[in-house]
Amino acid sequence: MIDYFHYEFVRNALLAGSLAAFLGAVVGYFVVIRNVGFAVHALSHIGFTGATGAALFALSPLEGMLLISMLAGALMGASGNRLHRSEMAIGMVLSVALGLGALFLALYQGFAGEATAILFGNIFGVSHHQIMQTLLLTIITMTVLFFFSRKLLFASIQPDLAEARGLSISWLSILFMMIVAISVTLASQVVGILLVFTLVIGPAGIAAKICRSFWSGLITSIAIALVTVWGGIFLACLTNWPPSFWITTTLFVLYLVTEMRERLQR
Repeated sequence: MIDYFHYEFVRNALLAGSLAAFLGAVVGYFVVIRNVGFAVHALSHIGFTGATGAALFALSPLEGMLLISMLAGALMGASGNRLHRSEMAIGMVLSVALGLGALFLALYQGFAGEATAILFGNIFGVSHHQIMQTLLLTIITMTVLFFFSRKLLFASIQPDLAEARGLSISWLSILFMMIVAISVTLASQVVGILLVFTLVIGPAGIAAKICRSFWSGLITSIAIALVTVWGGIFLACLTNWPPSFWITTTLFVLYLVTEMRERLQR
């Protein structure tokens, strides 16, 4: 397996996958704590429209998805708790977003492989430019999270008390949703838009089931994400099956194991 390191596309895949997995695991853990898993699902659907629209106009799908997802994230954050009370409206908006994405994909005249990469990821096709984009976005996002992590955690666990203490819950929510949008966009490079929910929420959800403290859960989430992405890439090299299949399947099996363990302990 060491021989695979001689290939640049494998090294690029490991680097981009590691960055996306690390950021997704950290952000995903906050998503689980805040109980806003629907946001990852919604932003991936909306981002699909941005990615396919950008591809249609010969622009970068990654940048198109990032722009649309961050705008949608800001709007979702500004809406606050009203989102939970508008399930019908959310469902309609997501349906329209998917419909537009399907239209853009049908009108797209490029290679079919590029369209497939948007849906299911193409970590082996990541360019040096995309790696630098991923690295820059990861550094910026983690820096913002570092400075606001205590406030975000406080607002996530006790929002009423945090607001009473003078924290601007609405602005924190907008900031967090934009961070989620960045994480979803980067994770889509690894497993694609259709499977991004698993990579962002999976490690965090598993960690939350087996850990009792915030820091142990966060570290476990990062470890699970990195190991599954690395394992998925190596298994893809060995079998010639898609990395997204191995990554999502591994996370699903781990989730089943932790679920069974939890039931047996009751």
